[in-house]
Amino acid sequence: MQRQTMLEKLAARGSTPWDIAVIGGGATGLGIAVDAAARGHATILCEQADFAKGTSSRSTKLIHGGVRYLAQGDISLVLEALRERGLLMRNAPHLVHNLPFIIPTYTWWEGPFYSLGMKVYDAMAGKLGLGPSELISRDAALAAIPTLSRDGLRGGVVYHDGQFDDARLAISLAQTAADRGAVLLNYCTVTGILKDDAGMVTGCRALDVESGRRHDIHARVVINATGVFVDRITHLDNPAAPPLVTPSQGVHIVLSQDFLRGRSAIMIPHTDDGRVLFAVPWYDRVIVGTTDTPVPAPSLEPRALESEIDFILTTAARYLTRRPTRRDVLSIFAGLRPLAAPEHATEPTREISRGHRVLVAPSGLITIVGGKWTTYRRMAADVVDKAQLVGDLPDQRCPTESLAIHGASGRLPPPPGPLAMYGSDAPALRELARTNPQLAQPLHPALPYSGCEVVWACREEMARTLEDVLARRTRALLLDARASRDAAPRVAALMAAELHQDRAWQEQQVATYQALAAGYVLD
Repeated sequence: MQRQTMLEKLAARGSTPWDIAVIGGGATGLGIAVDAAARGHATILCEQADFAKGTSSRSTKLIHGGVRYLAQGDISLVLEALRERGLLMRNAPHLVHNLPFIIPTYTWWEGPFYSLGMKVYDAMAGKLGLGPSELISRDAALAAIPTLSRDGLRGGVVYHDGQFDDARLAISLAQTAADRGAVLLNYCTVTGILKDDAGMVTGCRALDVESGRRHDIHARVVINATGVFVDRITHLDNPAAPPLVTPSQGVHIVLSQDFLRGRSAIMIPHTDDGRVLFAVPWYDRVIVGTTDTPVPAPSLEPRALESEIDFILTTAARYLTRRPTRRDVLSIFAGLRPLAAPEHATEPTREISRGHRVLVAPSGLITIVGGKWTTYRRMAADVVDKAQLVGDLPDQRCPTESLAIHGASGRLPPPPGPLAMYGSDAPALRELARTNPQLAQPLHPALPYSGCEVVWACREEMARTLEDVLARRTRALLLDARASRDAAPRVAALMAAELHQDRAWQEQQVATYQALAAGYVLD
């Protein structure tokens, strides 16, 4: 998957209309591109920045039904999410795996109460369940998570959900779409909507950010899948369109594995703000979050508020023997949820459904709002079903329930190791390292990445900037922001050799990245 090849395919298409043009390269847009291309539709996708630059790389790293949504009574969403969780584990075993969670119990009633709730959760998953929940003793809870607060601990409830690497799954979805003939362009921002004399949408106008060249992309259907930015696109179609999205910010901190010292996650079912809080082991680190804070406007680089940082640190300290402090935070990141705008403006964002809606404007522009990573495939299927109707496209059945994601090999989990997330591409990366021993060297002693991953990201995954590599092709920025800053010059040099860039480009990339990474560090 190479950007120059994608541009050549776009040029070769000329004025011939595409079947489907997708705006947005996050989970939803990429899922739509996979679905549309797999049905045989000529598909193009434009993303204003990098794939999964926004919300889709800043999640809690969980593929889950949503225990909280069950408590809220959103049964249909939980059923849908549990089914999608099972399908994704089958279709992307190199990226999604089973993770046990423990709900610690500190009063006599919590054990039976949460145990009953989780048995309902198990039953709803049916044949796609990941394992039965169970009530465990105090000793068993401490054996699984030695750092749980012992004061008043009675035991716990174990249940199972899925864990994944969000940005890596996004890149694999892009590759899956490309494997089926789709054209995908990062750093290609849509600046206008094309219409015919009757006011019906006939395509979009896009700007290649790298070259400055403008492209008129003609299409039978245009889909707005831009997450928290959907209102910007709907206003290109209709400046008077009402807002469709209410952005809500979720913040996470990253700590060393010493804070859990186990392979199970903690789920705290009720916090001061009414949300659940997770402490999740991930790549030999611990992710703790999240918050739910309304924000007035979307941003590609949201920043945590001091109140959110204090909330996470204070809440985590109640359940851990070691109290995390600001000095312990290896990285902090924030993401914006594209929640469908509620009927009542005063409704708290934590109460807004994570379900999705597919909307068709009078002009024919299709917009999808809401949703969550776990249900991206179902969302995509709903959108493409609608697109076939709106664009009078051949009525093809959705094939993605059993479609293997790029890198999946035999539907079996890959052998463990530092390149496991690449799945069937891992041998090619190992060959890079074998033929050039310098590429086998770690990027930094504190990071689980080597030079071959940088080269691969440039050659096969359309990485264009230092941030692309350190934030999303690898997860260095999230795992240890300071270490990623130290590694930046070497990574820039490797990238420059691959992308045929000069010393000035390297220096500019390092300076830009250093400024970005500073926002992920707590002083």
